[in-house]
Amino acid sequence: MQLLRSLLLLIIPGTLFFAALYLHLEVGVPAKWQPLLALFPYLAVIAGLFLAWRFNRTRVLWAIVLIVITERALMLTTPFGREYTLLVAPILVPLNLVLYNWWSERGLFTLHGLLRLIILLLQLGGVVWLYLIKAGEVMAWLSRPLFISAFVEKAPLPQIVLLIMTLSLIALLFRFCLKPEALEGSFCWTLLAVAAGFWWPDHFAYWSGIAAFLLTIALVESSFKMAFNDELTGLPARRAMNEFLLKVGRRYTVAMVDVDHFKKVNDTHGHDVGDQVLRMVATCLRRVTGGGRAYRYGGEEFVVIFPSKDLERTLPHLEELRETIGRAGFVVRGRKRPKQKPETSSKKRPGKAMLQVTVSIGAATRDDKNTTSEQLLKAADQALYKAKKGGRNQVCTA
Repeated sequence: MQLLRSLLLLIIPGTLFFAALYLHLEVGVPAKWQPLLALFPYLAVIAGLFLAWRFNRTRVLWAIVLIVITERALMLTTPFGREYTLLVAPILVPLNLVLYNWWSERGLFTLHGLLRLIILLLQLGGVVWLYLIKAGEVMAWLSRPLFISAFVEKAPLPQIVLLIMTLSLIALLFRFCLKPEALEGSFCWTLLAVAAGFWWPDHFAYWSGIAAFLLTIALVESSFKMAFNDELTGLPARRAMNEFLLKVGRRYTVAMVDVDHFKKVNDTHGHDVGDQVLRMVATCLRRVTGGGRAYRYGGEEFVVIFPSKDLERTLPHLEELRETIGRAGFVVRGRKRPKQKPETSSKKRPGKAMLQVTVSIGAATRDDKNTTSEQLLKAADQALYKAKKGGRNQVCTA
């Protein structure tokens, strides 16, 4: 399931890219749509820059700024300067996209933001200096062949440029494998969109708009995920639960799940172990049977919603969930454990203890008494209190 979600983060922007490619190669745009197409790159860039600034996504902001600078350089320079730019920019832009993607997200008005600006200005200064001093030598060196290939020789881009683009794409894909997120995936397709712009330089403005649009879509998707998903456990958050309750229907059951003695776990073993406990419980909740949907409610509390099910049909699944969590304890390792596993094993393993985790569950179903989601959550919470008061590690109903 996780693999499918990760693949979708690549497939969705990839579909947009290939749709843009098909439009460019095969279909074309009717005359009545030409003015809108001319405005598209500007609208995409403005929307991307505004949202990147608003959501403090400096990687997206600097990537779009880089693409805009490249597009302006191609449009405003002389024919010789354009030829020079088409040799230098296809090397620098992919490398900078890799740099921005691997560079951790930081604020715009921070030391990291200043460093990004300094690096970009140094590159621009170096490109202009080489253009004024040794433009011919630079162009000759970049145009020289690296290997003999019939396909590569017919390409409009030099071999060294194709090599840099390929290595940059590999670096971006590797980053996506390490961190399968929407923005990481969009950087891969952004590089391909920019490469298409260099392949057809007369339509670079179109492809720069596509690149900015891909980044903007990923930015919106990642912001949506931050708003509706819990970062620690990966479960949908309380806001997502409230959205689902608006459309769940008239028949459903709500279960409140609370980790027993969670404060004691934090006080005894530390908050890192507490976070591990919450992740472990979330993993079990994610696999709940009976069609239940799990949400992080807050702190050590979770909510499971069973659409179209009453208490009688829900209780077996809640009991199974409680037993599954109770069996899923894990080893708490001592702070002095070695960072690497020793070559020789020892029967005595000091500093380790088995931590058993249990949960208390309170459930309530929608009926004539509890008609709203607020009333149902309150009833489930009262049932949870009854479970904790009765000794914990049990399921109680309202």
